[in-house]
Amino acid sequence: MRHLLRVVRRAAGLGARLLVMLVLVAGLGFLGSRLLGYQDYVITGGSMSGTFERGSLVIEREVPVGGLEIGDVITYLPPADSGTHSLVTHRIVAITKDEAGTTVLQTKGDANADQDPWLFTLNSPTQPVVVLDVPWVGNALLALADPRSRFVILGLPACAVALLAARDLVAAIRGRGARQPHGSSGTAGAAL
Repeated sequence: MRHLLRVVRRAAGLGARLLVMLVLVAGLGFLGSRLLGYQDYVITGGSMSGTFERGSLVIEREVPVGGLEIGDVITYLPPADSGTHSLVTHRIVAITKDEAGTTVLQTKGDANADQDPWLFTLNSPTQPVVVLDVPWVGNALLALADPRSRFVILGLPACAVALLAARDLVAAIRGRGARQPHGSSGTAGAAL
């Protein structure tokens, strides 16, 4: 039984170290990408299926609007009158100029039969363009955004590690209190 407990304790310790390493690597990747000017978005819909599946994480870099090309995949907020009030990640299928010389774009989801029913302009001189996608990683980020899931994913393992540490601390304290100094018999000796 003690051997089994030792194996479980070692496995839990290894698992905790791996979890900490994973969190550190993910955190450094997140901060590093931000410092290098990259952005990330989670694909939550199916309009880009076949290219980016639901739950993928897309990494984007800012490019000048004048550098956008047909075929680029961008994440943007559709026009207010479009009926869509959340960010959309779609492929550029048309680029034109209006009378004032402003760039006008039209997009389409790769899995959609038709182009998006709106034309739009961008208010910023730059626009994020997808450069990389990581399948399934976005699901983990969405789970961490939910307080209940975050508790299960992070809180329960942290509680388990804390309980194991507390148990080991109590055992160590009890073990020290029961020990006698080396060579002591527990009674005072009389000198003759």
